[in-house]
Amino acid sequence: MSSSPIQLITGRLAEKGLRQLAVELSQSLATPVDVAVLPINVVSLAPLEWIGRHHSPAPEVGRIILPGLCRGDLSQLSSFWGVLVERGPEDYRDLPDYFRVAARPVALDKQNIEILAEINFAPRLDRATLIAQAQTWVSQGADRIDLGSEPGQRWSQVGDRVKELIDLGIKISIDSFDSFEVGEAVRAGADLVLSVNRSNCERAKDWGVEVVAIPDLPTEIETLWETAERLANWRVAHRLDPILEPIGHGFGASILRYSQTRKQFPTTPILMGIGNLTEMTEVDSAGVNYLLLALCQEWQITSILTTEVASWCRSSVREIDRMRRVLHHAIAEGVVPKRLDRSLVLLREGRSQPTAPIDLEELAACLTDRNLRLFAQNGRIEAMNGHFRASDTDPFALFQQIAAHESIDPSHAFYLGYEMCKAVTALTLDKAYRQDAALDWGFLTRPETSHRAKERDGV
Repeated sequence: MSSSPIQLITGRLAEKGLRQLAVELSQSLATPVDVAVLPINVVSLAPLEWIGRHHSPAPEVGRIILPGLCRGDLSQLSSFWGVLVERGPEDYRDLPDYFRVAARPVALDKQNIEILAEINFAPRLDRATLIAQAQTWVSQGADRIDLGSEPGQRWSQVGDRVKELIDLGIKISIDSFDSFEVGEAVRAGADLVLSVNRSNCERAKDWGVEVVAIPDLPTEIETLWETAERLANWRVAHRLDPILEPIGHGFGASILRYSQTRKQFPTTPILMGIGNLTEMTEVDSAGVNYLLLALCQEWQITSILTTEVASWCRSSVREIDRMRRVLHHAIAEGVVPKRLDRSLVLLREGRSQPTAPIDLEELAACLTDRNLRLFAQNGRIEAMNGHFRASDTDPFALFQQIAAHESIDPSHAFYLGYEMCKAVTALTLDKAYRQDAALDWGFLTRPETSHRAKERDGV
């Protein structure tokens, strides 16, 4: 290795991730890469004068890299320290590109949170629908299917449905306070019961399976702890669920009860019913699920219960399966969950550094054919070919401009309408638009075959 090390300057927040990356860069560059951590969370927020006062590089350091967001004249630091100081990328994860070396992909193959996907009002579903829903959620990442009963109506076929699902290799829990339903489900192979409190916990001694203990009322956390102690004395395997409550009905206090329960029972498994919040909060579920999973990962809550009844929650199982892997890595490695899985950015643009705007003036001057090119940037849709150029914020007005210059058959009109619809969507959500390519909706993206490729291939 070279005798003139490279030094990367950072703050406390990025320290762990940057140190790991520095090891890889040292190997790739065949040069020692060192990390200097200054006493601030984000060094980009510090003036250069402050950085100079709080760091003294070793004499052998030959090159210092500051984060790209650091402002000011770097030559002042170079003179003060007597070493070359450069402004690197804004995000340390872009350092491999900065040094023109390949970055090691992040492995997101580990997780320790079990997903229980609840089929609500399972008795209402016919056999085929119930099985299909269970198989779909398992294929999307669910580890267990929770069969939700219908209060006040006994499910006489519960044993048959449980056995059929067990025979398909699906783990089952039964969600019921009806002792008959629970007994039938357990005899058929269900190995987890939701839920027990002081009113029915004694029956757990006869079921011989794991149960989920809950408080008699969500605000009466002491009743949960009392039930837990009873179950422990009877040697009944159990998880604890302090009950997550909706916003406006004690949400904040219920979050604190999970923290209290973890402190009271540091090693007992805990379950969080995150569907209680997502189903009752009319907002896209991904962000809500992400924050709840982060709390679960930090507090070692190793199982969650979710469902997809509300339309804004219809991808929850797939979201959570990805999130639990990202968050396991982030918390285990001590890095912020950024630049780990772009597929979880659904509505906006997943690229942290969007593609630079195309120089449309230069492009228009180079075109000679009649094929229309469409672009979406600067709040407008642009259309151009070798004979004309037009733009507008209104796709209908733009179409009229195109029609005045070009002969458009119905097939081409449909194509232009479809592409301009994508372009308007991209402008609305600040997404990147590329003609003949699908908009990026993260893991929900539907692959799209180029219209021109289909024409070329005769499809």
